[in-house]
Amino acid sequence: MEDDLVKKITANPKYHKLVGTRTSYGWMLTLIMLIVYYGYIALIAFDKEFLSARLGAGVMTVGIPVGLGVIFFTIIITGIYVRRANSEFDALTQEIVKESGK
Repeated sequence: MEDDLVKKITANPKYHKLVGTRTSYGWMLTLIMLIVYYGYIALIAFDKEFLSARLGAGVMTVGIPVGLGVIFFTIIITGIYVRRANSEFDALTQEIVKESGK
């Protein structure tokens, strides 16, 4: 019985659309995140003077808000993925399940 269900699901064109869309979207967001993260690491490695520049008369340097920006960017990009997964990907999954007869 499970083999029939698996065959029905994998034969469904919506399943292939879901897998392809989700995979390419995940890789795109991963690439963006890697660029941001490794860009920050590259700044630390190659432009210490920029990150150690003081902001105003206090003790805060440019590196602190840039580092916080990387953390916030991670949270935002995760939220973007979750929002799309909860709407588009879950809806498509439900259609596939209904069409497969389960």
